[in-house]
Amino acid sequence: MTGLSGGGAELPLAGVRVVDLCRGGAELASRVLGDLGADVVRVEPAGTLDAPGRAPGTDVRHETHNFNKRALALDLAAAGGRERLLGLLARSDIVIEGLTESLPDSLGLDAGEFRRRFPALVVVSVTEFGRSGPYRDWAGTDAVHAALAGFLSRSGLPGRPPLLPPAALPTESSALVAAWSALLAHHNRLVTGVGDDVEVSVFETTVQVIDPGYGMAGSATSGIPTSDGPRGRPAAGHLYPVFRCADGYVRLCILKPRQWRAVFEWMGRPARFADPELADMSRRFAVADVLHPEIGRLLANRKRDEVAAELQRLGIPAAAVLDLTGVLRADHFAARRTFTGVATPEGEMLVPDCLLGIDGHRAGLRTPAPRAGESAAEPAAEPAGEPPDSGAPGDRPAAVAGPDAAGTTEPPAPPAPPASRRPLDGLRVLDLGVIVVGGESGRLLADMGAEVIKIESAAFPDGSRQSLTVEPISPVFAWGNRNKASLGLDLRHPRGRALFLELARQSDVVLSNFKPGTMEKLGLGVAELHRVNPRLVVADSSAFGADGPWGDWLGYGPLVRAATGISLLWRDDTSDDPDGFAGDPGGFADASTIYPDHVAARVAAIGVLALLVRRRSTGRGGTVSVAQTEVILGQNPDLYAAASLGRAEGSQRHAPRGVYPCGGDDEWVVVDVRDSADWHRLAAVIGGPSLAADPRFATTQDRLARSEEIDELIAAWTRLRPPRVAASELQAAGVPAGMMLRLTELLDDEHLRARGAFRTARHPLIPRPMPSENTPAHFRNIPDVELRPAPMLGEHTRRIARELLGLDEGEIERLVDEGVLQETTPSTH
Repeated sequence: MTGLSGGGAELPLAGVRVVDLCRGGAELASRVLGDLGADVVRVEPAGTLDAPGRAPGTDVRHETHNFNKRALALDLAAAGGRERLLGLLARSDIVIEGLTESLPDSLGLDAGEFRRRFPALVVVSVTEFGRSGPYRDWAGTDAVHAALAGFLSRSGLPGRPPLLPPAALPTESSALVAAWSALLAHHNRLVTGVGDDVEVSVFETTVQVIDPGYGMAGSATSGIPTSDGPRGRPAAGHLYPVFRCADGYVRLCILKPRQWRAVFEWMGRPARFADPELADMSRRFAVADVLHPEIGRLLANRKRDEVAAELQRLGIPAAAVLDLTGVLRADHFAARRTFTGVATPEGEMLVPDCLLGIDGHRAGLRTPAPRAGESAAEPAAEPAGEPPDSGAPGDRPAAVAGPDAAGTTEPPAPPAPPASRRPLDGLRVLDLGVIVVGGESGRLLADMGAEVIKIESAAFPDGSRQSLTVEPISPVFAWGNRNKASLGLDLRHPRGRALFLELARQSDVVLSNFKPGTMEKLGLGVAELHRVNPRLVVADSSAFGADGPWGDWLGYGPLVRAATGISLLWRDDTSDDPDGFAGDPGGFADASTIYPDHVAARVAAIGVLALLVRRRSTGRGGTVSVAQTEVILGQNPDLYAAASLGRAEGSQRHAPRGVYPCGGDDEWVVVDVRDSADWHRLAAVIGGPSLAADPRFATTQDRLARSEEIDELIAAWTRLRPPRVAASELQAAGVPAGMMLRLTELLDDEHLRARGAFRTARHPLIPRPMPSENTPAHFRNIPDVELRPAPMLGEHTRRIARELLGLDEGEIERLVDEGVLQETTPSTH
């Protein structure tokens, strides 16, 4: 993936108009759609663009979250401003509003009248907790959502207080879910002609996307659900250990037997670690207290970057632990042109250029964020986007041989009522994805109606199938692969490759997340796939991207976090034993999280759906490329842009903000003051009028200087209350606060229950019920997800061979005997 995206006409969302009404948290959603070619018009309050406080080049968040947009200044309090917005909406496809009153209310319309005026408009509302449920009026911040969503309870070192994660992960993840949800509703509208009202909750998104307790987890968990973990912070440092080098840190991920054998050889084949059973990951974890110090001694006097490169050459997954400045200077990101310079009065600001690549180019920065006084002219009166039709991409009988190689547009199909279909009904997806990112990408498409066929082989099984549980299939695998069929197929065999290409000819999407170059070695590279079917959308994902110095490196989420500066920001530097191996040396506390895997899967799904939108009018497929490192960079662009200007953007800017002890064992509440108004409300609750009027705490600077004193005052108040009581009392006064919930408590949380966040799935091979996430957002016209059970390997091989490949029973039997086709039989359960 190189360079900037080729002209707007090649971008998949060219012709789609998006109105951005976001305030304070969801701007990334519309920016991503703008990156993909949509005409994004950001409506700013009159006077904002030329306000004295909005000096060009100084608002890092504005600069990084609003490129590829135009701005229009409107006074919505005035009748003229509202009328102009109504006119703009009539010429638009999607509206994204964020964290404010609802759009109909702001226009003085009831919901029914709004829908009568704009029946085809997709309206996406991003709110902290949704517009219904017990917490609907609560004040939310990233820290509050971290506490409520369960992942704070797992963040930190064993025996220590929980540690607030870095960056704005909940807010920025909800923005990406908003973009995904907007495209789902827009795609549905192109088929049905009917728009949608979509509601995205930051709280529910955080539960789904950041360290989900009831979803896929990394292979180091061996199939054990995250929600089955310990009550306190898990001792997870041994899973992805960090070692001190002469000039910093390096992280290793030793998971597979061949990776351990490479480590054993690199160590000089020490006799004490020669036991063949150490090839089993769980056996190595059991001796980590002996093994890891030995590795640490071998690395202590070595240079960090040299160690990472050497180990990767030997087939050992490793990465340097970088700080933000190190990320900006890394040769790999320079070679991939990951950062783009933007001129500011303070000098050049480096901005992460994009989240993903389209057709081999970066779908990134084309125009900088609107500057002071740059209110654009209103868009022309022509309707935006493609007129709706009755044809759904991929609609075909199951056994019909696929698309027209000439690349014509979609064939018409009978119109479907909007409430009776899912957005991807009729699409066929070949899913070669593995572990979290791969499994989730296919699952997201399957949930939305696509026929997803998981292609897998007994010789190289999906790592997420490995399990220490007694069931033949683990809940972790089942969550990430629900609603899929499984075809056992040996792609290394010429006949297997030919069968796959025949399926590709009949399909719409191919997904993979192998090491870069693997598909080409199998003879299934993009050129070959598009030769047999030019309408295919081919999506790949990898840890570091397909080129650059790290392009052929082995990668996992923990290495991605290390290489992007997140691990170094996510550490407990108050640990009593910062160099011990009870946790990670240096207090690294991110080993138990699954971030960014679930986020990267959604980025891939966004790219796939954007290309499917383009294909409706052009008949042409395309490619999506996702690098997990660049997902982190692109999702948190202000962190890196601020660092390039010498600012500590990740430092605390308000006080108090922290995790405070409550009554009970390891019970905590988060309090997160945003401004002086929040402080006065907090002070009135915990100390009365005298504390609220205390001049020692009058300004933000005063409170930052006396933060330890304030923390003691808050802790003295919270210790007398259970966490839910403390949070509720503070929220009743308008103070952002949230009780720390554990993952197992989410199922009984009154708000999540009222919102239908979980549904119970059943799997015939798993004895316990499986709480499962529902739709990514609340839609008016998209039904709840189906909960069909995940397949055993090759469970549907014979059906697919008969119905899609046209093989007779005799040939199927011969190919099964030869191992080209593979299946699971009852005796192998």
